[in-house]
Amino acid sequence: SYTTDTKSRDENQKTIESLHGLSVDIKKIRRLKEWVLLQDVAYVEEISGILQEMGADKAAVASILERCPEAILHTPAEINSQRALWQLVCQSEKQLIKLIEQFPESFFTTEYHENQKANILFFQELGLKNNIITRFLTSAPNIFYNPVEKNKNMIETLQRNYLSLGGSDANMKIWILKLLSQNPFILLNTSTAIQENLEFLQKNDFTDHEVLQLLSKLKGFIFQLSPATMQKSMLFSQNIFKCSNQELKELVLKCPALLYYSVPVLEERLAGLLKEGISVAQIRETPMVLELTTQIVQYRIKKLSASGYDIKSGTLESLNGTKKDFEVSYGKIQSKKERPIFNPVAPVNIED
Repeated sequence: SYTTDTKSRDENQKTIESLHGLSVDIKKIRRLKEWVLLQDVAYVEEISGILQEMGADKAAVASILERCPEAILHTPAEINSQRALWQLVCQSEKQLIKLIEQFPESFFTTEYHENQKANILFFQELGLKNNIITRFLTSAPNIFYNPVEKNKNMIETLQRNYLSLGGSDANMKIWILKLLSQNPFILLNTSTAIQENLEFLQKNDFTDHEVLQLLSKLKGFIFQLSPATMQKSMLFSQNIFKCSNQELKELVLKCPALLYYSVPVLEERLAGLLKEGISVAQIRETPMVLELTTQIVQYRIKKLSASGYDIKSGTLESLNGTKKDFEVSYGKIQSKKERPIFNPVAPVNIED
């Protein structure tokens, strides 16, 4: 047809043939990233060869190139440099090829090679374990695109604030490493944003110790908020729970989600709980329930009700926590229900 003719005129036929030879789904590439097929120069055989040399079988190579076709536009030299770089933190080529199969785009982003290298070395010096750094490379690759100086400045800002809030020198390194491994995206913030958020909490009468507590509980996500959003969320909670500033502060320390989630999210979750017949007083008693999505709450209430547990009259504690926590609570309720009541002094019925 006319379209196919136009395509074959625009596309690099040598690239198409080479990809066909590797059993790559060309239609998939046309649909997602057709521009790759229009380039004059591509290194299909060379990149495929490097991947196979690392231990990828033909099916894995085809899958990698379908998901990240721009890989074939990099020179073999660039890919070998990237391979050597990732080997600084990978235990073996087997682990490396597994990571490439799962996260091809992170591996084939070679434009920031020098920054990536400098940041890997910096994180190693900082004391982060290699398995954490590989997790960052795949799930938070953007932090490696920063010049290393920017990441160093952010770490220094965090250290400075930790000490000024009363944290000890002895615990600082552990605190920083834990915060980073929980939320590497902290490094994409600015020093100003960090400063403003901490000042907002202090202005709202949180003591230095309480601010540190919140930072740890929120795993550093507090730095991705702004004073304006935190203010709105706090006002919303204060209006709903009809509480004083001091009581609100205690609720936030108990459930930092009241600070972290936006008003629309809190409204939706609150509405979901009220719809199930739960009272505002119950929610105020156990605010952590607002950390759960409406779907999770509905599922858990349904499961508890089937076991004869009335959530409207009981405590919300049994709804709380991770999936594992909930299963433990549910198990206890189940076993209590199933256990026969034994009265040692009751007469024994003996049938004739």
